[in-house]
Amino acid sequence: MTISRHYVLAAGGTGGHLIPAFALGQELIHRGHHVALITDERGAKIPGCPDKIATHMLPAGRITKKPGSWLPGLRAIAEGRSMSRRLYQNFAPSAVIGFGGYPAFPALLGAFAEKIPTIIHEQNAVLGRVNRFTARQVNAIATSYPDVLRLSPRYASKVHLVGNPVREEVLILRDQPYPPFLAEDVFHVLVTGGSQGATVLSDIVPDGLSLLPLDLRRRLQVTQQCRAEDIEAVRAAYAAHNIPAELATYLPDMPQRLGWAHIVISRAGASTIAELTCAGRPAILVPLPSATDDHQSYNVKEMVQAGGARAIAQPAFTAAALAKQIEKIAFEAGALENAAKAAKNCGRPNAVADLADLVESFGRAPIMHNITSPSDHRGAFNTSPALARENAA
Repeated sequence: MTISRHYVLAAGGTGGHLIPAFALGQELIHRGHHVALITDERGAKIPGCPDKIATHMLPAGRITKKPGSWLPGLRAIAEGRSMSRRLYQNFAPSAVIGFGGYPAFPALLGAFAEKIPTIIHEQNAVLGRVNRFTARQVNAIATSYPDVLRLSPRYASKVHLVGNPVREEVLILRDQPYPPFLAEDVFHVLVTGGSQGATVLSDIVPDGLSLLPLDLRRRLQVTQQCRAEDIEAVRAAYAAHNIPAELATYLPDMPQRLGWAHIVISRAGASTIAELTCAGRPAILVPLPSATDDHQSYNVKEMVQAGGARAIAQPAFTAAALAKQIEKIAFEAGALENAAKAAKNCGRPNAVADLADLVESFGRAPIMHNITSPSDHRGAFNTSPALARENAA
C-alpha cells in the first residue's frame, strides 16, 4: 500500500523562487505525495505549476528601510501567519519547504508555531533575506552552491548541498550532445533576460552581433526574449544589421531553444545558471547590478572559474566587448565544445531528487491518503477556483 504525506511549498512571486518549487512539487507528486503551494498574487500567475498542486495566496508583507512600510508590513506578515496556520491545521503537512521571497516568511512562521518541520532552499550564491531570518529555526538548509555568502558557519551541521532543481524538459538535454558547429554551420544564439527580460541586452546585443566578422555574422540565427516595450526597437536593429532574429516577450519552448543553442547571452539568475549547467551550454553572462546583495555576480563565479561561461559586468557590457568575447570562443578550435563540457561539469542534475530525499527525511508520521483526502484543505484560504488547483486523488 502506498504511503502518502502532505507537503507545503512556500515561495515568492518570481520565477527564480517558483521554478525550483514547481520541480520539487512535481517530484513529490511522482512519489505519491500531496502538495500545496503558498505564494502571492504574482506567483499565482507564473506559468508552470503542476496541475495537482493546490495554490493558495498569502499577503506578502514587505518591510523596507522606509518607516512607512513597517506597520503595514508587520500586519500583512501577521495575517499571513494566521492564514498559513489555518491551512496547516486542515491540510496537516509533514513539512513546510520555503524557497525564499516574502510570501515564504509568514508561511514559515506559521510552521514554527505549529511545530511542523521546516526546510529552506537557497537558489543563489548569497543567502536571501527571508532565508537569513529563518535559518536559525529551520530543520535543514538546502543550498545550490558549495559556498554561500551570508550563511553562518554555525548552521553547517544542517546544510545540504543539493543544487537548484530544474524542469524535466531541461534535464533531458543533459543526455543530448552539444550541437555540432562546423565551418559552414548556422551559429545559434539564444538571448534571454529571465522572466522579466533585460533592456540592456536589447540595447547592446544586436549591435554587438553586427560587429562580428562577416563569415560568422552571415551564419547567425538569433532567438531573443525581450521586454514588450523593447521588442519593436530590437526588431528594427536586427533588420538594419541584416541579422535573422526571432523575437518574443515569452518563450514557452525555452528548453527546446536551449537545446539547439550554441551559446547563450543572459542575466545570471539562479534558475538560468542551473539550466545552463544542467544542459551544458556556454554562456556570456551579464549579472543584474541591482539584484539583492549583488547575488547574480556571485552566481556566475563557479561557472566562470570552470571555463563554462564568461561574465561581463553591466558597466563594461558594450557592443565591442560582447563581439570580442564571442569571437574568442567561436573561432578557437574546440572552444565552444570545451566550454559546453565545463558548464555541464558544474551542473547538479540530481538536485530535485536529492531535495525530495531531504524533504522526505523530515516530518511527522506518514499520513494515509484515505485518512486525509487531498480535498480536505479546500477552503482553507479564500482563493478563487481558478487559483486553487485542487489535488487529484
